[in-house]
Amino acid sequence: MAAHQEKKLAQERKHKPTQNDAQTSQVQWGRAWEVDWFSLASILFLLMFAPLIVYYFIMSCDQYQCSLTDPLIDLLTGNKHLSDIWNKTPVLTSRAAGIYSLWVAFQVVLYMFIPDFCHKVLPGYVGGVQEGAVTPAGVVNKYEINGLQAWIITHVLWFANAYYFHFFSPTIIFDNWIPLLWCANILGYAVSTFAMIKGYCFPTNAKDCKFTGNFFYDYMMGIEFNPRIGKWFDFKLFFNGRPGIVAWTLINLSYAAKQQELYGQVTNSMILVNVLQGIYVLDFFWNEAWYLKTIDICHDHFGWYLGWGDCVWLPYLYTLQGLYLVYHPVQLGTANAVGILILGLIGYYIFRVTNHQKDLFRRTDGKCRIWGKKPEYIECSYMSVDGTKYYSKLMTSGFWGWARHFNYTGDLMGSLAYCLACGFAHLLPYFYIIYMTILLTHRCIRDEHRCFSKYGKDWKRYTAAVPYRLVPGVF
Repeated sequence: MAAHQEKKLAQERKHKPTQNDAQTSQVQWGRAWEVDWFSLASILFLLMFAPLIVYYFIMSCDQYQCSLTDPLIDLLTGNKHLSDIWNKTPVLTSRAAGIYSLWVAFQVVLYMFIPDFCHKVLPGYVGGVQEGAVTPAGVVNKYEINGLQAWIITHVLWFANAYYFHFFSPTIIFDNWIPLLWCANILGYAVSTFAMIKGYCFPTNAKDCKFTGNFFYDYMMGIEFNPRIGKWFDFKLFFNGRPGIVAWTLINLSYAAKQQELYGQVTNSMILVNVLQGIYVLDFFWNEAWYLKTIDICHDHFGWYLGWGDCVWLPYLYTLQGLYLVYHPVQLGTANAVGILILGLIGYYIFRVTNHQKDLFRRTDGKCRIWGKKPEYIECSYMSVDGTKYYSKLMTSGFWGWARHFNYTGDLMGSLAYCLACGFAHLLPYFYIIYMTILLTHRCIRDEHRCFSKYGKDWKRYTAAVPYRLVPGVF
């Protein structure tokens, strides 16, 4: 969906909404105001079991060579008790706490105190101060886009240490992986709790807060839309990109270094995982300004879902392929390696071109060419909380005419490629494609529910013009 947002007329900016307008606008946008029983049950399940799922996967690799069934068999047959597994789990160490504290502090410094320079020297890159989308309260926040710069500085220092300074081993992340898990959990819960308290006591913008009256839902999904400290430290932008995604490629490099240390070589499967996931990470930071228009920034409030998820779930479960390959090095045949590489690159091509078409359409207000033709679109309108009317255009050309979320299709192809690089001996590395399929399918449904609430009958016209969500002719 490509939406170019603009205000109608100066006098419409100033018009005062009726009571019905205000009531309608409050339910049109963002997350829910009320919680049904299924949503509450899902929230409670995730709050209770998501941390255990992460621990179970990492523990399975540490104690059971990445087998997901052997721990359960041991427990069910009485060969081991939970206390036996827990007692073998590495504890939080002062070394891990120091490493993690320095890491987060370093990323804060890069985010807050080093203005972007890359946009001045890299053609086509959009960085520096950029505006986000209009919030439900009608606010347009400004952001310092410098993620690519932070990624480059971090990795230059990493390689300088690995090949020249030798202050620490390149395997430092793998060697402290479980103690670092406890640090990540502490930060995830701390920032989520702080965000909730802030939403109640000193919100950045009270009109962009939502309270359901249910403690668990508000803690999970967040109260504030864009919590900030000061003018520039935006919780959503920082925790979505830093420290988790900057760390993603470093974690994979640490896995590769450990494989080299243990076996004397880095397998082609490990190289594939590093390259394909590295492309994804670089794409994220190259297009960080575009990311300001995505669902995470435009619709999600900041709570445990984003705070803990970005600190723990993302870095620990999105890197399972590299972790698995440390324990089970896989050397792929040439044909298999090339096939997986092609699948991953095609998936990335679809993901990137689809998003580029949307971004181009939005930036030019539809005055562009998609596949050599003037794009077709459906005009629609929506209201913000203050009663201001906005207009949008939903594109029905290019890949966006094939399916409403065809960028997700490319994302899933890339996700499958990461997993296939690990062979078929264990289920663990395939958690990622299973999870991403569930996540993106749910996101399709969630996003479309919000769009229907936001655009109303105009959204029905759009879905009639583009009837499929992910796979043309199928779904």
